[in-house]
Order: sequence, then structure tokens, then C-alpha cells
Amino acid sequence: MNLGRETETLEFKKSTGELKEAVISIAAILNKHQKGELYFGVKPDGTPIGQDVTDKTLRDISQAVSNHIEPQIFPEITTVTIDGRECILVRFEGYNTPYFAYDIVRIRVADEDKSMSQPEIVKYLERKNGAEDTWERTVSDIQAADVPEKNVRSYIERGRAAGRIAFEYTDKETALNKLGLVNGGGLLNAGMVLFSESIYAELQMAILPAPRG
Repeated sequence: MNLGRETETLEFKKSTGELKEAVISIAAILNKHQKGELYFGVKPDGTPIGQDVTDKTLRDISQAVSNHIEPQIFPEITTVTIDGRECILVRFEGYNTPYFAYDIVRIRVADEDKSMSQPEIVKYLERKNGAEDTWERTVSDIQAADVPEKNVRSYIERGRAAGRIAFEYTDKETALNKLGLVNGGGLLNAGMVLFSESIYAELQMAILPAPRG
């Protein structure tokens, strides 16, 4: 029995030797479709080859998902027999996107897991919140004074090298004002995503409240 091809909601791994890659795929699928399935013991072409399964194997999978995907999810992990070969099926779902796997946000594109840049994460959150500009222009809980100067300097230098920023870096306050990323001393969410070193915690704070109105 061949299980078919990998899709945007279905992933195959030959064994739990690819456990880290599996965790990454789970988070990427969640960020695109909020649910999916992953098999251990199946080749990428859908051919079952089997997987050694013990209580420890199942526990290792559960712990890897729990320890390395944020926010946490609670997948269903079961043993299935396909053509007489023992495999592991992981069914998962989650709606508190974006999900981070090993501190990186990825999204499923066909059968690949693509890393999202910080500007792409901003756009992702805007679409999720149903507004093109509201979230990005909202003041975050971070003060501009708390932003590491090296982050802003590096951003300006890279922008100038790429021809996207015309002004030279002089100091952090001037740069943030010219970029339009501060309001009354507070850093806007767009600036928080670009410059904050605690991006995960702040993103979670930004997306957990339900939208009003």
C-alpha cells in the first residue's frame, strides 16, 4: 500500500532519526493549515518501510513536540500497521498561530517548509488579524530606549547597502523616528518584530487577545 505523495498537510519521515525535521514540518503545516498528519516509517514517495516502536520512541516524539514548538500543542501519537510494517502516525492541530519550531517561524509551501522573514511574519499577523495596517502600527509594550542599538545600526547599514534606505545612521532615536517606528517613546509592533531580542514573547502578547469590534 502506497500512501501517495507528500502534500501541504501530509509529511513522511523514514524514521525518528529525522525527529527534528519532523517537528519543523509540524509547525510549518500548522502555520499554513492549522492541522495535518505526519508518519514515521514511510519514505518520501509514500512507501511504508516500518519503524522500531517502543514506549520510549513515542515518548521521545511527544517530548520533542512539547519542548520545541511554541505555543505548545498536544498531538495524537499512535502506532499503525501498514502492509505488515509498524509505523507511527502523528495527528496534530492548533490555531494559535504563528508557531515557532526551534525559535524559527516556517510555513508550508507544497511539500517544503519555508522560513519566514520578520517582515513576512508582520504581514502574516496582519492578515490573521484582518487588518492591513492596524497591528503593525499599534504601540508595543517595548520602549524605544530598550531596543539594542546594534540591531538598529545593522538594519540601517543593510538597508543602505541594498539601496532601500537613503539616510545614514547617526543614532538610534533618529533612525527609529525616520523609519516611523516609534510613537511617544514606545516602539510600534512593526519595530518590535524587526529589532526586539524577545520577539517570541512579544508576538504572543500581540496575538492572544481576541479582536474587538
